[in-house]
Amino acid sequence: MSGRKKILVTGGAGFIGSHVVRIFVQDKAYHITNLDKLTYAGNLENLKDIENESNYEFVRGDICDTQLVNKLFESNNFDGVVHLAAESHVDRSITNPLEFVQTNVIGTLTLLEAAKKNWQGEKKKLFYHISTDEVYGSLGEEGLFTEDTSYDPKSPYSASKASSDHFVRAYGNTYKLPFVVSNCSNNYGPNHFPEKLIPLLINNIKNKKNLPIYGEGVNVRDWLYVEDHAEAIKLIFEKGKIGDTYNIGGFNEWRNIDLVELLCDIMDRKLGNEKGSSRKLIAFVKDRAGHDLRYAIDATKLSDELGWKPSVTFEEGLEKTVDWYMDNEEWLKDVTSGEYMNYYNEHYASS
Repeated sequence: MSGRKKILVTGGAGFIGSHVVRIFVQDKAYHITNLDKLTYAGNLENLKDIENESNYEFVRGDICDTQLVNKLFESNNFDGVVHLAAESHVDRSITNPLEFVQTNVIGTLTLLEAAKKNWQGEKKKLFYHISTDEVYGSLGEEGLFTEDTSYDPKSPYSASKASSDHFVRAYGNTYKLPFVVSNCSNNYGPNHFPEKLIPLLINNIKNKKNLPIYGEGVNVRDWLYVEDHAEAIKLIFEKGKIGDTYNIGGFNEWRNIDLVELLCDIMDRKLGNEKGSSRKLIAFVKDRAGHDLRYAIDATKLSDELGWKPSVTFEEGLEKTVDWYMDNEEWLKDVTSGEYMNYYNEHYASS
């Protein structure tokens, strides 16, 4: 481990986190400590391929556990934090906002306090906070979110992330804690917990269940392949400017209904179904409360300053995603058999 940079990754057993952990562990310049509570969305199956690597260790724990977090900082003398741990589902934030405040705000503050206490002004450390484009609110038909867009969160989830973003910047300003922040668009790809749109639809199409689409399906999202996001995170960690914000997006806007129809056609082809049969499963349901109309990220700064670009088109990424879910039916079966998915299907998938 001598000479390796020691990084704490929070939420590293989750969807985005597992891809970030993997890309850092594959680079032997790093030693990664993965702190994850293993809630419903955290799954160590996501990291089976690297769990025995010499430069990787897993710690089960809560980022709100002050004693544990301080102990980890003291015993490891981390060079950096890549903070991904968060409650992230908008529907659940509407049902239970306090849970989101606890993890997303108090958990972030717990980490910031530990970093402040243990780093004591060391300038070569880095606290990297991963956030979301949802903190910017909703766009009309034109325009893009930039790093200078004013915050205007519309849901308890985005409000909790906006608060944590502000605290990170406040610690940078007040205590000179070295930080960077990135705000990303909607991620998709392998290992995504099937409460989110794309894996939920893949699973429902396979099982000939209805495909619930909010409102008229005209809400627009900018989609980012998760492996491209992980590459961007590593690049920003290594080369990003201290105190800066970077937007990470796929330059890839899709209306929900167009995405669903494309996915239906891909699935029909993969499953050998009659063309158009999966589209018949589409069921429009009552719109989500406060549903933002459109998100779209301008990732020009990241592209111009650090040279990052998406590696796949949406069509290519969606094909790869469908193939992964088709090849990993056991994983999908395991994660959809728990109590949470029963709760999710009862409360959201049909209404």
